[in-house]
Amino acid sequence: MDEELKKKIYFEISEIDTLLAHASVLLEKCQLQEPDFIELSAVGSTLHSFYNGLENIFQIIRKEIDKTNSQSKRWHSELLDAMFKETEHRPAVLDESLREQLSDYMGFRHFFRHAYGYHLRWDLAKPLFENISAVWKSTKDCVQKFII
Repeated sequence: MDEELKKKIYFEISEIDTLLAHASVLLEKCQLQEPDFIELSAVGSTLHSFYNGLENIFQIIRKEIDKTNSQSKRWHSELLDAMFKETEHRPAVLDESLREQLSDYMGFRHFFRHAYGYHLRWDLAKPLFENISAVWKSTKDCVQKFII
């Protein structure tokens, strides 16, 4: 893998790291009490940004290494699925154990983009938000292993 491609991926990794560092205060607060509307909106925004960052990484890999780009209506799902599969140009990027978790983040991202903020529910966002650091660590480990 060339250095320019690695730089692009490392940039996205640093962006997600920064996002989660900024969200840590909110995470601590939400562990003490249920978030109000504004805090829940911030939780939703954080979850949305987190998955967008992951998709940025996946799109770089798909475009620069696989030399493909889906135009279908299901491109988000196809992109995620592709990261679990070996291709003629690369090994699988992600460990299969992450599939369900990342699918849940993708589903939330879709919901968040198409819903009004007052439809957000803490009981649905809570497990995603509370596990975001662990999911990121596992995903980041896979991505870093891939680009080495």
